[in-house]
Amino acid sequence: MGDSNDTIFGKILRGEIPADRVYEDDRCIAFRDVQPQAPVHLLVIPREHLISLAQAEQQQEALLGHLLLVAARVAQEAGLNDWRTVINTGAGAGQTVFHLHVHVLGGRPMQWPPG
Repeated sequence: MGDSNDTIFGKILRGEIPADRVYEDDRCIAFRDVQPQAPVHLLVIPREHLISLAQAEQQQEALLGHLLLVAARVAQEAGLNDWRTVINTGAGAGQTVFHLHVHVLGGRPMQWPPG
């Protein structure tokens, strides 16, 4: 939370760094990951700066649901019938950018367990 967002995603939101955007609205944007881990790898990020899912509060409930609906929309628009959505929370779980984001991965078989 807060409005100081010096992450790469904050810079993308402000237009300081280009991104291959595939969707945007007043609450979030979605774009292609520059280091894809699958043939289709999209990121959905809220415009509001939330560090991670652990910092989300009750008032963000609608926003969190919106992010998942947008994830499904961009997956389907990318031609995916099957995909994985991932939200890493904390460095130990693989979060490297501390602005909440939903990974949308598809275009290849996914393994379980994931990591």
